[in-house]
Amino acid sequence: MNVSDFNYELPKELIAQDPLEKRSESRLMVLDKETGEVTHKHFYDISEYINEGDCLVINNTRVIPARLYGSKEGTDAAIEILLLKRIDADTWECLTRPGKKARVGARINFGNGLLVGEIVDIVEEGNRLIRFEYDGIFEEILDKLGEMPLPPYITHKLKDKNRYQTVYAKYDGSAAAPTAGLHFTPELMQELRDKGIRIAEVTLHVGLGTFRPVKVENVLEHHMHSEYYEINKEACDIINSTKENGGKVISVGTTSTRTIESAADEDGHLTPKKGNTDIFIYPGYDFKVIDSLITNFHLPESTLIMLVSALAGRENVLSAYEEAVKEKYRFFSFGDAMLIM
Repeated sequence: MNVSDFNYELPKELIAQDPLEKRSESRLMVLDKETGEVTHKHFYDISEYINEGDCLVINNTRVIPARLYGSKEGTDAAIEILLLKRIDADTWECLTRPGKKARVGARINFGNGLLVGEIVDIVEEGNRLIRFEYDGIFEEILDKLGEMPLPPYITHKLKDKNRYQTVYAKYDGSAAAPTAGLHFTPELMQELRDKGIRIAEVTLHVGLGTFRPVKVENVLEHHMHSEYYEINKEACDIINSTKENGGKVISVGTTSTRTIESAADEDGHLTPKKGNTDIFIYPGYDFKVIDSLITNFHLPESTLIMLVSALAGRENVLSAYEEAVKEKYRFFSFGDAMLIM
């Protein structure tokens, strides 16, 4: 299985640069994973496809303003960092640019010294471990100095940083949004609850590995990035009982999917868990829990389009994407949505 098997042609103008004014007015392509048939709807129609007794699994992670701009002490050279993963209270694994200026021992000032970081180690893939010094509360300083870490294909500046958060975001830790959830509004969530649809909340802190290209031609040789996840007893009970009662489990996004498929045993039963997962889902994978998936349209040759293809079949997915291009759907993080049933 080659990476090039998951390529498709995408006109640049179809990459959404800004969120829609109203979240739920994005378009929704409904894909039948058995037949490959597609239906064109809007996201506010989603409740038509989810029944009483079904379960929606959402990722309640919250994106932090993880991009910081500073200057190297002694030279004033500009350095940009991106917080990827918290190692302990004051130490983070970070992406740094330019890397050649970010040697071990270098100190970086942010906000005229409001925050100072010292590079203490160089780790996998050239990322840096940075230990921060500050007075006060780190999260408050970060909220003051940091910017939302939008993906590299988005070139417009985000006017309202809450638009890169889901309406149900709770727990700080992500360097990227679980974008399938961006289409939901509080009103739509309430509509689903009123219909008798159960909501299970899980947490997976999304890392920048989500956007990293697959650099090997053979899919099986790809090393998947690791991300922290948690699933509590309440969520496990909701999902387990839904399956036992014959309801469907609909995952909102690839991150929710990776969380519950990581936590499930071979029989698809869930127990509370927390830790890091590097699960890599590609065609041939046997899903243990998930029945359906709400997702966005993903980059060519990405691990995300591979996961979607594992659920719906590569041919069905690429055919649906070709239809989406023809119908001028909006792609990627601020783009339209797909429901795979």
